Amino acid sequence: MVAITLTLELEQAVTERARQQGTTPELLTLDKLREIFVPVVGSPPIPGETLADFLGDFIGSIHSSENIPGGAQMSTDSGKKFAAGMLKKRQEGKL
Repeated sequence: MVAITLTLELEQAVTERARQQGTTPELLTLDKLREIFVPVVGSPPIPGETLADFLGDFIGSIHSSENIPGGAQMSTDSGKKFAAGMLKKRQEGKL
């Protein structure tokens, strides 16, 4: 965590803006810093939109056959593959 000391001018401006928006100076400042430094991929979800709707542009965007002849068939027997992976981790003492 980093502590930032604001000048009196900035402190007053942030405090006033936070008061106008009904929030705290800390939350307002963190939100603004996040907007600048943490890029958001895509757009925020629309009310009533499902996760599938939100991820629609990304679902099925690549096909494993581009890298593995015949495709990786990752959806086939996924439960068995998961169980085998967990068993392997347990045998290796990683679980």
